Amino acid sequence: MQRLALAACLFVTAPLAHAVESPLPQLQAYEVKDAWRQPVAPFQVADHTWYIGTEGLSALLIRTAEGAVLIDGGMPQAAEMLLQRMRELGVQPGELKLILHSHAHGDHAGPIAAVKRATGAHVVSNAESAVLLARGGSNDLHYGDDILYPAVQADRLVMDGETVELGGMRFTAHFTPAHTPGSISWTWSDSRAGKPLAIAYADSLSAPGYRLVDNPRYPRIVDDYRRGFATVRSLPCDLLITPHPDASGWTPADTSAPHPSPMTCRAYADAAKAKLDAQLSTQRKARP
Repeated sequence: MQRLALAACLFVTAPLAHAVESPLPQLQAYEVKDAWRQPVAPFQVADHTWYIGTEGLSALLIRTAEGAVLIDGGMPQAAEMLLQRMRELGVQPGELKLILHSHAHGDHAGPIAAVKRATGAHVVSNAESAVLLARGGSNDLHYGDDILYPAVQADRLVMDGETVELGGMRFTAHFTPAHTPGSISWTWSDSRAGKPLAIAYADSLSAPGYRLVDNPRYPRIVDDYRRGFATVRSLPCDLLITPHPDASGWTPADTSAPHPSPMTCRAYADAAKAKLDAQLSTQRKARP
């Protein structure tokens, strides 16, 4: 009996003979357009508002008497660029107090974790986006685990219509569930040339490759898009800024005349609606 037990033990622990196998594949990060990674010189949008993003991805810095606010950041690798831009504009890391965002995809929320860690700023989000931020973009409704970034915890959750205030500047959150269920558009009042200026940072309204018909994870996706369109149409909007500048006529690479011909919020929403309607029609026709 002891010999049989010993033999069984030897059989289990003996190395198995296998042919030499290929190594496991390297991790592959997702790649984006060159313009999304191309820095541009920061420029002033309004008396308190500066553009500090790249040619293809917006990031805004709003300076107040009590510190600064950052809205969006771009790709994860943009963190050090953003911190440098802030220093160039006289904002030291400890003076950044709030980080707001549009939606929690890696091409806009990518550097938030690093910037928060470097500055101690509080991240403001809503319940839908905060979950995705905490997962670092994993298990996304449309992209799965394809677009990941460093995870970050939100410090404050806002409701639709709630305002966030710093140094006399008030930022109002408008839930625009279109591009993502947790998309947030922000509005605030600034000034330019001695005149008040209502700025709307309206989130993306596109549906790139999204399943709009019979989506089991998001059955009311089209209804949410239409709610998002309606909200964006009604925003106070002397000047429209969008997470992807080219979506609303921005030309941040042209530093001689940035944003020479801004689109209205209504035109932005109507153009997005027309694209969604066409996409929806195509998918309905292709349905078995």
